[in-house]
Amino acid sequence: MKLITISGPPSSGKTSVILKCIDELLQKGVKIGVVKFDCLTTDDDKIYAKKGVPVKKGLSGAICPDHYFISNIEECFEWGKSLGLDMLISESAGLCNRCSPHIKDILAICVIDNLAGINTPKKIGPMLKGADIVVITKGDIVSQAEREVYAMKVKLVNPKALIMHVNGITGQGANELANLLLKSANIDSISEKQLRFTMPAAVCSYCLGEKRIGKQYQMGNIKKIEME
Repeated sequence: MKLITISGPPSSGKTSVILKCIDELLQKGVKIGVVKFDCLTTDDDKIYAKKGVPVKKGLSGAICPDHYFISNIEECFEWGKSLGLDMLISESAGLCNRCSPHIKDILAICVIDNLAGINTPKKIGPMLKGADIVVITKGDIVSQAEREVYAMKVKLVNPKALIMHVNGITGQGANELANLLLKSANIDSISEKQLRFTMPAAVCSYCLGEKRIGKQYQMGNIKKIEME
């Protein structure tokens, strides 16, 4: 089974891009499933289900989304195998711009949009820097010059990535992306595989539920600003 990790900031168009790719893949006879990782709430699983696509939803709640993802992806992979899927897509949002949901030897895609701000690519971190493919959305809303400048900014952050423009509404570019997904390697297991980058650091007293402010309440992995 093929495993694809797709990530990106909230509202960048990840689900729309995935849905257009699914349309292309279903026409090619690919049996595909999706695992949707989010924090507090999402109804995207219902959208996938309406297409007849097997889907699982996981909400991290108070836990770091990255830690939640990596603690559950192995079970999700085995679930996909048990259904006889040809391909399983993992969708997760990068909420802290320090997220690193990509796995070595697994095709990694980052979705960002042209409206996020010209300096956004250098702020996203490992989620963008470690991706094999960077999909840029909402190109129909900006000018050609803006698209080219934004793509250049992405290239400066991740020179090795393939940059693609996909329209989540019309589906333009989705067939090309779907073909790239089909070329990814089949794997039997993800046990013992490694993340491409370390997770955000943990654990401090606030991670464990502390609410009080003060040095006396700060324990564990704490990073302080150097004051003059």
